Amino acid sequence: MITACLTFAAVAALVTVVPGVDTMLVLRTTATRGRRTGLLAGVGVASGLLCWAAASAAGLTALLAASRIAFDVLRVAGACYLLWLGGRALWTARRKAHDAEEAPGADVSGAAALRIGLVSNLLNPKVGVFYMSMLPQFIPAGAPTFGTSMLFGVIHVAEVLLWLGLVVVATIAARGALSRPAVKRRLQQVTGVVFIGFGVRLAVER
Repeated sequence: MITACLTFAAVAALVTVVPGVDTMLVLRTTATRGRRTGLLAGVGVASGLLCWAAASAAGLTALLAASRIAFDVLRVAGACYLLWLGGRALWTARRKAHDAEEAPGADVSGAAALRIGLVSNLLNPKVGVFYMSMLPQFIPAGAPTFGTSMLFGVIHVAEVLLWLGLVVVATIAARGALSRPAVKRRLQQVTGVVFIGFGVRLAVER
C-alpha cells in the first residue's frame, strides 16, 4: 500500500504542477485581492477535488465515461463558466478604478473566491475523468476500493494545497510589482484571455 501511495503521489504531483485553470485562478485572485482570498480560492479548488474523489470512490464518475450526454453537459457548463470568468476579468481590466471591488480581506470577496474555486473545479469534467481513470490503476489487489480511493484523493488534495500555497506565497512576494495599476490591468487581461482560451478549448474538445 505504501508503494502504491508513493507512486500515485508522484503521478498526481506532475499533474498538479502543470499550469492550468486552477493555478491561474489562484494567481489572479491573490494578485488582485490578497493572500487570504487567494488561499480561500485554493481551498475551494481542493474542496472540489475532494468531491470528485468521493464521487470516483462511489463509482459516480464512471457516468462521465459511459454517457456522452452527461460528459457533454458538464463540459459545456464548465466552458460557459470559464468564458464568464474570462469576460469578467477583461471587463474589470477596462475599468479605471477597481478599489471598491478588489479590497483585500473583505468577507464577501473571500466567500466569492472560495465559491469560484469550488465551482470552477466541479465544472471541469477532465478532473472527473482523471479520477475515474487514474485512481483504479493504483489500487493494490485486495485493497478496499472506497477507502483506498479516498486516501489517494486526500493525497492529491494535500499536494494541490501545497502547490497553490506556493503560488500564493510567490504572488505575494511579487505583489509590489503586481499591485501597480498598469501591471494589474495587464494581469487581468492576460488571465481573462487565458480563461477564455481554456473555455473555448473545453467547448470544442471531443
